Amino acid sequence: MLQRAIDPTKYPEDDIQEATVRPKRLDEYIGQDQIKDRVKVIIEAAKARGEAIDHILLYGPPGLGKTTLATIIANEMGVKIHSTSGPAIERPGDVASILSKLQPFEVLFIDEIHRLPRPVEEMLYSAMEDFKVDFVYGKGPNAGTVTLPLPPFTLIGATTRLALLSSPLRGRFGDIFRLEYQDIDSMAAIVKRAANILKVGITDEGALEIARRSRGTPRVAIRLLRRVRDYAQVRADHLIDHETACKALDIQGVDELGLDEVDRRILLAIIEKFDGGPVGLETLAASISEEPDTIMDVYEPYLLILGFIQRTPRGRVATRRAYDHLSIPYPESKSKTENNTEQPTLWENNEDDE
Repeated sequence: MLQRAIDPTKYPEDDIQEATVRPKRLDEYIGQDQIKDRVKVIIEAAKARGEAIDHILLYGPPGLGKTTLATIIANEMGVKIHSTSGPAIERPGDVASILSKLQPFEVLFIDEIHRLPRPVEEMLYSAMEDFKVDFVYGKGPNAGTVTLPLPPFTLIGATTRLALLSSPLRGRFGDIFRLEYQDIDSMAAIVKRAANILKVGITDEGALEIARRSRGTPRVAIRLLRRVRDYAQVRADHLIDHETACKALDIQGVDELGLDEVDRRILLAIIEKFDGGPVGLETLAASISEEPDTIMDVYEPYLLILGFIQRTPRGRVATRRAYDHLSIPYPESKSKTENNTEQPTLWENNEDDE
């Protein structure tokens, strides 16, 4: 499958690319102001007491800076961060090996923590609460338990699917933060900061246009900036102004609201194949040859934010806004029975209802 420039999920090369522009300290981190203020207090209090900070759970859509924030927390504490992911930890012994190597106050970051196997998750309970892990050896009457003490450490978990996290694990985090989509001003500031680091000439109008099409997602903004930089280097004398940004992003197939060809395929499938809906997620996914989880986790959140689709008990429905954006006449039959429920506006928070 082709990589989408506005896909908020991470490509294999993103780690290297993002490392150059990723902020290292809280004062460099743009946006998420309430979370920054709370984290600053937590860090200062832990330093004053000489303790590890409480375990932290970060959740929200992909690409909003959960990994970056975890790294910043470790940097602000002056300790090392050890990073892994839920799918990479297959057995309790794997996590025990990682925990045994931690030094006092260090940070263990687990991305996609909702995908941890249950035996691994259960081993984390005692590690997080009592800073120890128990191993059972032998069988039957000869079975015994060995306890491995651990230094005080901080577990930072990140997830895009909070509902899939078990209650016992979720309850062991001292602080839970939801990262929100960024507003336009914050996105423009992120673009300008990245352009400065990448030594790319950019005007305020050019940065604003990239920000407007970045879906409120810093990772998308950085990726689009790189593509616009390529266009400016070849056809615009290395300067990204408003006209250059528009032309470059149009070539990428990213429209003025940040939708690309895949988003439009989803909307057109609902409108043209299923008369505007409702249509079930599985049926919709099959009609455009995509995985249901991919639609729900990657494509759908932004379409919900724009108010282009609604989730109903019977399935997905395209709204009048979607018809208007695609320049398709809204059916009179739907106008008569249209639900008057107020639609969310751009950048407004939307909780998953599934």
